[in-house]
Amino acid sequence: MKSKFVYVIYIKTAPEKLWHVLTTPEFIKRWWGGGITITSDWNVGSTWVMSYADGRVADAGEIVEFNPPKRMVIKWRNEWNPELKEEGFSRCTFDLEEIDGAVKLTLTHGIDLPNSKFIEAVSVGWPMILSNLKSFLETGEVVLKEKTERYGTGK
Repeated sequence: MKSKFVYVIYIKTAPEKLWHVLTTPEFIKRWWGGGITITSDWNVGSTWVMSYADGRVADAGEIVEFNPPKRMVIKWRNEWNPELKEEGFSRCTFDLEEIDGAVKLTLTHGIDLPNSKFIEAVSVGWPMILSNLKSFLETGEVVLKEKTERYGTGK
C-alpha cells in the first residue's frame, strides 16, 4: 500500500468482548459518535454501510476477511466527499491480540495511492474514535463525544 495509517491501542478487555463491541450496531453508535450506524451481516463478501444519523451514507464497502475474535479486513470507500470517493477503495484491517489481560488492537488503513487525502483524513479520525472505543470498554463512557460528532458530520 502506498498510503497507510497504522494505530495500535491496548484495551483492558477480553478479545471476545472487544469483537462484540466492534460489530454490534447498538455499541458502534455509542463509541463512534456523531449518530453513526454501521450495518452488515459480517460475512465474507457481504456489504457494510456506515450511515449518518440523517440516513446519508458516509462510507461503504465489503467484508474481505472475518475471523472472530482475531482479525477483520474491510474494503472501504468514502461515499460523501467526491474527492475522497474518487480515490476508490481502501483496505482497513483490525488485528486483535490478547496480551496480559488486555487486547492489543492494531488498526491498519491503507490505499494503493501515494499521498491519499482519504488516508490523511482517517489518520485524524481514527485516534479519536479508537480512544472512545477504549474508554467505552473500560469505563462505559466515551471521552470525545463532541469531537467525534464533528468528525462524523460529513462536512
